[in-house]
Amino acid sequence: MRLRVAEVLPTLRRAGAEQVAVALACGLPRDRFDTAVVTLYGAEPEDLGPVLSERGIPCSRLGKRAGPDLRMWPRLRRVFLEYQPNIIHTHSYTLRYVRRVAGPAAVVHTLHNLAGKDPDRLTAWLDHSAFRRGVAAVAVSGVVARSFELRHGRSPAATIPNGVDLSRFNRPGARTAWRRAHGFADSDVLVASVARLEPQKDPEGLVRAFAAASASVNPSWRLLLAGEGSLREPARECVRRLNMAAQVRFLGVLADVADLLCAADLFALASRWEGNPLSVMEAMAAGLPVVATAVGGVPELVEDGVTGVLVEPGRPEALARAMAELAGNAGRRRAMGCAARARAARFGVDAMVSAYAGLFERLAGGRR
Repeated sequence: MRLRVAEVLPTLRRAGAEQVAVALACGLPRDRFDTAVVTLYGAEPEDLGPVLSERGIPCSRLGKRAGPDLRMWPRLRRVFLEYQPNIIHTHSYTLRYVRRVAGPAAVVHTLHNLAGKDPDRLTAWLDHSAFRRGVAAVAVSGVVARSFELRHGRSPAATIPNGVDLSRFNRPGARTAWRRAHGFADSDVLVASVARLEPQKDPEGLVRAFAAASASVNPSWRLLLAGEGSLREPARECVRRLNMAAQVRFLGVLADVADLLCAADLFALASRWEGNPLSVMEAMAAGLPVVATAVGGVPELVEDGVTGVLVEPGRPEALARAMAELAGNAGRRRAMGCAARARAARFGVDAMVSAYAGLFERLAGGRR
């Protein structure tokens, strides 16, 4: 009998946790699993819904309102009664809604960020209670697992690093085509950053570091910010104050970041904290050296001095020096990019899917 797995997310936006859930829904072996996806909110422009439709995976959208919404409990209950999942796999804050209506299904919750970085105290308390009552936690990196142990006094059920589809980043000719389509010359040095424009990712800090570095670098380099969020306007205002409008471009949410990464020369991330960022894996898969803050699981991905440069968080001057050094040294960028692509081979999505499949079968077997 095939196991029924329901992936539950707030939305299907093109972000790390959402891409992991969709990769699992599409990748779990069809001879062993049936999969469905449930999102609390409705459809959004450029979300991952079409990917599920192409694969014939059902998706229920529950029309959540902003803030706490008690209607989610009966709506989730109806979905679960109809689908009868053996495994319910939650992401982000959806665990607070699922735990009361999961029925006999085993519940697995993936920790995409450090424990203790909950959006509010209520979420923290509810999650702690859920883990004590048998919800299986999955950490996406070793440092996330350790933070979970410190906060909850127990080990997670598994540590399963995120994975990416490496084949998406093998695109000969994408560099020239993307640059021409967006008005960049082959000689321009493009620094890409793919991240939500939220406090965790510190987009203003990245802009300030880029501006500080620009004084010592050829003016043909550009910073490209892919993503949306609550700090979009503050970040744009920061760009205006620093007179960097000609060198910084906001790209919004991209339908496929692979073309951007294949066209770029360098990847940068100024996060204040992280779990196991998918964007860093994707940049390495595209053969880009990475300049990033050494937070969360980033040091588990980037080998400092070999595949990129890591700096302490909250030090824009160190980030600026690292970007300036690599932006002005094409040979070192190429060497680090080759090493990054080779290291990315261990981040393939198949290993992630296989690990989750084994965990789901083990938990479902225990329930039987």
